[in-house]
Amino acid sequence: MREQHWWRGAVIYQIYPRSFLDTDGNGVGDLPGILARLDYVAALGVDAIWIAPFFTSPMADFGYDIADFRDVDPLFGTLADFDRVLEKAHALGLKVIIDQVLGHCSIEHPWFRESRQSRDNPKADWFVWADAKPDGTPPNNWLSIFGGVAWTWEPRRGQYYLHNFLSSQPELNFHNPDVYAVQLDNLKFWLDRGVDGFRLDSINFPYHDALLRDNPPKPAELRTGRGFSPDNPYAFQYHIYNNTRPENLGLLEDVRALLDRYPQATSLGEISSEDSLATTAEYVTDQRLHMGYSFELLTDERSAAHIRQTVEALEAKMPRGWPCWAISNHDVPRAVTRWRGEAADDDALARQLVALVCSLRGSVCLYQGEELGLPEAEVPFEALCDPYGKAFWPNFKGRDGCRTPMPWTADADAGFSTVPPWLPVPQTHRQRSVATQDPDPASVLNAIRAFLRWRKAQPALVHGSIRFIDVPEGVLAFEREAAGQRLRVVFNLSDAVFEWRDFGAAALLDVPGPAPGVLDGTTLVLPRHGAAFALAG
Repeated sequence: MREQHWWRGAVIYQIYPRSFLDTDGNGVGDLPGILARLDYVAALGVDAIWIAPFFTSPMADFGYDIADFRDVDPLFGTLADFDRVLEKAHALGLKVIIDQVLGHCSIEHPWFRESRQSRDNPKADWFVWADAKPDGTPPNNWLSIFGGVAWTWEPRRGQYYLHNFLSSQPELNFHNPDVYAVQLDNLKFWLDRGVDGFRLDSINFPYHDALLRDNPPKPAELRTGRGFSPDNPYAFQYHIYNNTRPENLGLLEDVRALLDRYPQATSLGEISSEDSLATTAEYVTDQRLHMGYSFELLTDERSAAHIRQTVEALEAKMPRGWPCWAISNHDVPRAVTRWRGEAADDDALARQLVALVCSLRGSVCLYQGEELGLPEAEVPFEALCDPYGKAFWPNFKGRDGCRTPMPWTADADAGFSTVPPWLPVPQTHRQRSVATQDPDPASVLNAIRAFLRWRKAQPALVHGSIRFIDVPEGVLAFEREAAGQRLRVVFNLSDAVFEWRDFGAAALLDVPGPAPGVLDGTTLVLPRHGAAFALAG
């Protein structure tokens, strides 16, 4: 594989800094904590790390509300600390991807502080400002994904400003060429520092409809979405004017032109639109994003049919583009809990799910703790930190359950900190700690380490084509092919033993990780949560 295409088929390990390791005793993880555990990450067999935001921020949305795009928040350390992380990661053979939020910033950013003062200051048009309607109500019907209207009144200007997320996250005005230019220059700052790419947060959101037209209503029976629930007013609209605007395409092309000046650099876009698969296909091309992922596999839907339909739909729309798959991240309940069946064995399920997502065509994002088989943590209301969860409790408990600290040991605070951490670590997580699993050859951790090492040596799994095979519901089967290798891959997602008569493949490969199947003559027998890999005839 050519070095410039290192990202094709890569396994990217997502690190949520505030929950990885605390080294300065304030209960919050930091960059020196990442540095201290990079050897652990490299030993997993992953190819890259993606570090969630560590920039200067008041932390209203835990770093996704940025007050300085070019500096590290003291909570996490310093720029020198980041440079040390970068240097050690590269020495270990790990690429480094960092989050970038192009479309909005913090209400505490100097740009917004200036912009809100008047209608005629140098930054007056850097954000999306609009007059009230004659009755004083907001200029249109746009809603925030975090609940309520997407407009907040600013008395100093006598206008509303737009925020697609929290009111403390004002939207930048990308119709202003100065905003456009400075955000591209902020990307260049980090590329010059040596990063290997960006995960671009909410990348279909930078542009808005300049005419501020109302979004059309969505019928009640269609009020579903990715990343929000039907009881969220956000589900009541088709969001065709406040995001996924055609102007985004030009921005992506300029981002790609910048990245192409850095031979190792790549881009991964987070895409959540009305038709995220179609948007992914539009955004991921040789002239735009290198990779993209949506929320299609970050849902409660666990059927084999859903996975197949999702992958096939994207393959049909994007035959040449390169997807990136994730089944867990810092925004959704952990996969072991979301996709747990009635008779689930969490350990077997965890091993199977990692093997499954790493066997689809594309690159992969694994979220910290996924390699331990962590379930979703139960966080009581009084311990919640997530504003999204506080707003929609108890129907939606927020994102804290997947953000609890990494359990390094079985001790009270999981070896994460010397003081009570920012979120409590449940006993179920401490029982699955790194220290507990590391010496156990049968642990989830060691199974996933072994599988990731094995996968690296399989060209069909790293960068091959994919073709699905018709099998009964509850079972997912497909073939991957590249470089003269053709693998038949089968996952039993049902709660019962599956038998495939006349399997039609050569002897099964000895694959570490998921529970293996057996060949009884020509019949493949797969246990629940099992997987089989065979050289296809």
